[in-house]
Amino acid sequence: MVNRIAQRFADLKAQNRAGLVTFISAGDPDRDTSQAILNDLPENGADFIELGMPFSDPMADGLAIQHASQRALNAHACMTQTLQMAKSFRVNDTKTPLILMGYFNPIYIYGTERFAKEAKESGVDGLIVVDLPPEEDQELTDPMRDAGLDLIRLITPTTDDDRLETILKGAGGFLYYVSITGITGTASANVDQLKPRLDHLRRKTDLPIAIGFGIKTASDAAAMARICDAVVIGSSIVETIGAIHDGSKTVQDVGTQVKALRNAL
Repeated sequence: MVNRIAQRFADLKAQNRAGLVTFISAGDPDRDTSQAILNDLPENGADFIELGMPFSDPMADGLAIQHASQRALNAHACMTQTLQMAKSFRVNDTKTPLILMGYFNPIYIYGTERFAKEAKESGVDGLIVVDLPPEEDQELTDPMRDAGLDLIRLITPTTDDDRLETILKGAGGFLYYVSITGITGTASANVDQLKPRLDHLRRKTDLPIAIGFGIKTASDAAAMARICDAVVIGSSIVETIGAIHDGSKTVQDVGTQVKALRNAL
């Protein structure tokens, strides 16, 4: 089976552009609206999709994604529904890489082997777990590897070379570079500060690099696209979802926003 993440990065390289990674929380603000947004993301320009697994205590996230998780949970979101959404998405889209992102607790409660098996069956390609360090993740990495899923690891501005060596072992898909020292949706990333760090990182690995946290606008995305393989936009999209209380208008406005982000790249 073709690895969708690797294939998409190969396509982007051939097109000589950075990819757009969009984030939404599964089930936000409700199942039907969230599914419609998810299904439309590729058509509107998303090259990769991060589908957030709602959790009550998203410690790495700012208010925008905290509120998105809470809206989803209030609408009865759960892991089973998240996987069902992925499966529904795959009915009409077999090419766009779909990555689940979130925290370990919901996966642990669901059961790591069951989660990996059902995620693969649902058409998921990879996983980002924000709060699970590589020294403690064997309980998850073994089932993920058996299922053929990429475990995407995070690098931060405070990661030194010794730590980087540990993180790179077993990393797959791409590396997620956290551009700021803080939570999502707060500070803005600085291209000039990031470029030497990414240049150093590229000397250590051949994995593609996506930059996330601190990227909010189309101009932010365009600036970051010059130094990385993909840019991740999350908080500003879920803010759009949270600001509108009409399902069809929410889908339309998110689509317009994603198109503008894509055009910037």
